[in-house]
Amino acid sequence: MADFMVPSLATPDLKRRANAPIHSERRIKIICIGAGASGLLFAYKLQRSFRNFELTIYEKNEEVAGTWWENKYPGCACDVPSHNYTWSFEPKLDWSAVYAGSGEIFNYFDTFSRKHGLRRYCKTRQQVVKATWDSAKGGYHVGVHDLANNTHHEDYCDILINAGGILNAWRWPAIPGLDKYKGTLLHTANYDTSVDLTGKHVGLIGNGSSGIQVLPTVQPHVKKLTTFIREPTYVSPVQGLEQHVFTPQELHDFAHKPGALLEYRKNVETGLNGQFSLFLKGTRTQNDTRAYMIEQMKQKLNNKFLEEKLIPDWSLGCRRLTPGVNYLESLTKENVSVVYGEIKEITENGCLCDDGNEYAVDVLICATGFDTTFKPRFPLIGPSGDNLQDVWAKEPTSYLGVAAPDFPNYLIFLGPNCPIGNGPVLSAIEYQADWMMRIIDRYQVHNIKSFAPTTEAVSDFIKYKDEYMKETVWADPCRSWYKANQADAPVTALWPGSTLHYIEALGEVRWEDFKVEYNGNRFAWLGNGYSQTELDQTADWAYYVRDHDDGEYFSRGKKREIMTKSGTCSHDAGGVDFTGRQERL
Repeated sequence: MADFMVPSLATPDLKRRANAPIHSERRIKIICIGAGASGLLFAYKLQRSFRNFELTIYEKNEEVAGTWWENKYPGCACDVPSHNYTWSFEPKLDWSAVYAGSGEIFNYFDTFSRKHGLRRYCKTRQQVVKATWDSAKGGYHVGVHDLANNTHHEDYCDILINAGGILNAWRWPAIPGLDKYKGTLLHTANYDTSVDLTGKHVGLIGNGSSGIQVLPTVQPHVKKLTTFIREPTYVSPVQGLEQHVFTPQELHDFAHKPGALLEYRKNVETGLNGQFSLFLKGTRTQNDTRAYMIEQMKQKLNNKFLEEKLIPDWSLGCRRLTPGVNYLESLTKENVSVVYGEIKEITENGCLCDDGNEYAVDVLICATGFDTTFKPRFPLIGPSGDNLQDVWAKEPTSYLGVAAPDFPNYLIFLGPNCPIGNGPVLSAIEYQADWMMRIIDRYQVHNIKSFAPTTEAVSDFIKYKDEYMKETVWADPCRSWYKANQADAPVTALWPGSTLHYIEALGEVRWEDFKVEYNGNRFAWLGNGYSQTELDQTADWAYYVRDHDDGEYFSRGKKREIMTKSGTCSHDAGGVDFTGRQERL
């Protein structure tokens, strides 16, 4: 049962509710941190369903769209098929290719924000620097730094939403001597587009997603490119999702042929959702797809040394998959050299590696990623005085990826152990937003002061998650940001299941997992004895009288059958491949 605490003192809200009908909607103030994809979706959902609210979105950048505004490095693109890197209800007709560039993606979210009037909530060049819980008032005092004017101001909210994401705090590599380098130093997440690489000797550190996109883009234009790689990784598009530039006929059909785009999107989404067994050890899908990718890599490399160094011996999917368009082929070009191993230090001229050689370069590009520790980017002080940055310093432990124990009225997009690599991620974000709307609705119409998941609920979830992860490829000994960039550590980034599994898990709010504190009598929401329907002279006061039963279904199974149109589709049984797992269970 939920742990309910009822303060004895009356509040102004109780007096207001006593003279109002049942479920009276109090005005609430919400602050959202970040106007990237998640922050914009939150604003859209809140605006669509709620009326009596005040929303402020603080965004540190000068524009919206988060990572898709920040990242402008050569070749920057999304590794999710473009038509499925949209909100489920907001398709884009004219994506240029299966994998779209960052500019197109920025335009999608920018257009979304303008179409729905979401910029009215956004304050750009405003960075949240601290948030402190006020136990007496039941909300957060939020410190904000105005980056444009170098000033500071304080704000206050009832509910704090962290939509900052995890790919927003880029970092230089932890290599000694970086400050000694006298050439041009660049980072992919803070890229200077004015730098001309033509005819230069360019060094590239890293073979993660950004490094894999940079190399084939700049290779044709540079005199020489030396890429520094310290570990193998799988690079190849999943079969059926190879890069493809849409033809004029395809673009015409998407825009004008009824149902064509929806059918295409649903087919791709079905394929993405059908891949989850890839991440389970010993399944037929894992074994067959790994064999396919290894063969693809060998064909594209056609080089025994590179095959030996770049093809991993751990399971496919242990690190995030990337399609790597033209990456492997570019590694074999005459002007490209691959240096495998560790960089011991950065010198004035370039990189001194563990092979004893110094590699001098004119320009050094660091494709070394982000701080993906999940810690808030600002001090977040809870009721006990603890800072969530410190609490999550070693291992972040969230409630279903959306909330933190002991930090009331604080909700998170893409928090620890959410499905950021399990399948179509924007679908998961939508359901996180819907889950938050259910929380906010109950908070607004009941006299709730604070809510937070209990430590017991989070502890049980983490135990379940850790046990489940033992049977996944993510537990293999690869170094991955899924595991805090360690080879042998708890999986803190991913959900213990598929995206469809996550969607069902967030289908309702389990209030028994929450500690809820009320302002006064918990039944104050009953109000003055009248319903709101009776105050609406345009409403049907006998809406429940019908000539047939069109009411909702109450069993979860029946609801799911209706919602998913069960019986109308046919899928390959390989989409639920338990091969090799059933025996262990």
